[in-house]
Amino acid sequence: MTTAATTTNSTTTTTTTTNPSTDAATSNPRQDAMTFVPRFDSWETDEAYVLSGDLPGATTDDLDIRYEDGQLIIDAVVLPRYAGKRLLLAEYDVGSFHRVFTVGEGIDAGGIAADLHGGVLTIHLPKSKQILPRKIEIKSA
Repeated sequence: MTTAATTTNSTTTTTTTTNPSTDAATSNPRQDAMTFVPRFDSWETDEAYVLSGDLPGATTDDLDIRYEDGQLIIDAVVLPRYAGKRLLLAEYDVGSFHRVFTVGEGIDAGGIAADLHGGVLTIHLPKSKQILPRKIEIKSA
């Protein structure tokens, strides 16, 4: 199933592909062959758009974030953390994560920054200087 949602300011369109069989936690040994869609929150500040999503178990080496043709593409591979152990319960997703955000014009692509802390990925998409409000100086004669 493919869903598309647009934020109220029409700046970001999110297209995700979901598979209902991956929505539930599983201890299936083939879980590493699945692709998961990480969930993100997004908000707007005066200077930027911000995305924040959970990628438990991911490291900076596991992540690939690209901005191409107006799309922010997030890929990650999370490897099993307990190889060789007999797990009693395995609820964290292991495998590939993929998410694409279609970003409207007005983003300073060169200023996009990302950080990962405690399994939470935060991406800042700064607004282009051309769309930021600015005060106009009024000259008197």
